[in-house]
Amino acid sequence: MAAPRAVWKGFLKVGSVSCGVKLVGATSEAGKVHFKILNREDGLPVKSAYVDEETGDVVPSEDQIKGYEAEKGDFIEIEPDEVKKLKLTSQHTLEVSEFVALDDIDTRYLEKPYYVIPADGAAVEAFTVLREAMKRKHVAARSCVVLYQRGREVVIQPFGKGMLLTELRTHNEMVSESSVFDNLKSPKYDEDLLEIASLLIDKKVTKFDPSKFEDTYEDALIAMIDAKRKGKRAPKPVPQPKENVVDLASVLRQSLEKEGIKRQPKAKAGRKSA
Repeated sequence: MAAPRAVWKGFLKVGSVSCGVKLVGATSEAGKVHFKILNREDGLPVKSAYVDEETGDVVPSEDQIKGYEAEKGDFIEIEPDEVKKLKLTSQHTLEVSEFVALDDIDTRYLEKPYYVIPADGAAVEAFTVLREAMKRKHVAARSCVVLYQRGREVVIQPFGKGMLLTELRTHNEMVSESSVFDNLKSPKYDEDLLEIASLLIDKKVTKFDPSKFEDTYEDALIAMIDAKRKGKRAPKPVPQPKENVVDLASVLRQSLEKEGIKRQPKAKAGRKSA
């Protein structure tokens, strides 16, 4: 099997220490079901095209240009060469601006991962020293990089024999949790029910193992396609829950019984001597 292709080559730089590195995509869409758009009349594939909004004519790729709408209907045209001429350090160098504790990283901001490996044999020693020092301090490096003609904020952390670089969403992309949570009510609850729920959780605690994850939607798509190919009926959809739980205490106790969990009897308070 051929080694994965690097999507970026450059240098990882911490102070005066630098080493050549490569980024390799850590995710793959190879196992996903992909659809083509067909013409319902003849069943043949159709293709997308850019058309002029006024004339409706197809615009060839050589006549297409990016534009920024400064005001309504007023566009500033941007040539590809103008973008390429922007000399950004991050095009070729992952310059570390700061280190952050791994436990402080807000996982909402993590987006797309890449593996980081030494670019060549000469970079291995410096790469290894930086990785091990970060591992010892339990920190991730903060930096930015240009990928696919866009600047991206990233964090880089030790990962096995290499490192893991993860693109970050910007603060402007995130919806404030207060705008969602502020109107949530916090009703009083029975401590006894909390204990039962905790027992149910304890029964199902396990290690984080992505190899056991299942894409149920993808599996259902494959089953439907296979059925249609064989001229059979598509599998029946899973019924949705009809209503919220009304008698929570009863449902929790039934769940305990179903899982074979027995509650330890609570110790009775001793009588006070006269």
